[in-house]
Amino acid sequence: MATFLMIHGAWHSGWCFDSVRALLEVDGHKVIAPTLPGIGENAKELAAVTLAKWAAYVADLACAQGKPVILCGHSRGGLVISEAAERAPEAISALVYISAFLVPAGKSMNALVASAGPPSEFEHGLSLTTNGRAFLLSKAAASAVFYNACSEADRKKALMRLVPEPLAPLATPLDITEARFGSVPRHYIECTLDRAIPLPLQRSMQAALPCVSITTLESDHSPFLCRPHDLATALDHIAQGICKIGSDLPVGNISG
Repeated sequence: MATFLMIHGAWHSGWCFDSVRALLEVDGHKVIAPTLPGIGENAKELAAVTLAKWAAYVADLACAQGKPVILCGHSRGGLVISEAAERAPEAISALVYISAFLVPAGKSMNALVASAGPPSEFEHGLSLTTNGRAFLLSKAAASAVFYNACSEADRKKALMRLVPEPLAPLATPLDITEARFGSVPRHYIECTLDRAIPLPLQRSMQAALPCVSITTLESDHSPFLCRPHDLATALDHIAQGICKIGSDLPVGNISG
């Protein structure tokens, strides 16, 4: 069975993978879903966050498992897993981008979003913390762009758990190479109802950095809440494919 190391996206924490973790563990997989350092902490801790520190933390976690992990990133977590793969490609059997930012070398997430045009609902919901080192996101904006296909109960619970997001990682150009990051097979799980990273942007990123497999979910930006069973199935399929002599996986489609 596989070991999944799952990295949450912006404004979220490790809790977001709880349902998917339970489903994967029933299938015999090991799941590690940490909250990244500084998230949910005081202003000083939040201000100290950098993309490099997060990447080193995740690379160390991967190396500590004793066998290569399947490293998954959701949304902004895509930046972190790409940088972690640059640091420890030997500790990672695959990278899985779950409606995540798959950003080329030398470009930042902010630059990519600016070129695509961010959703207006999202932009209007952003504000800075008092120290100017993190973004807050309004509940109205989060509801509209993160949880538009979720149940009312899941939406309400998630909105209560959102935390400030540090600015620095979002503005940091990726420092990755084809020799290291590029040596790890990439998989993409796209979400057709996503309003935070619209499907055309997801597909333009896949075109720029091709992936071994693409799985399509009929989900909003939060498949761990909206389609946890479908997401767990997609991840299990990727794990099974890795076990089959490293053969390429076919493009998949899962809808609920």
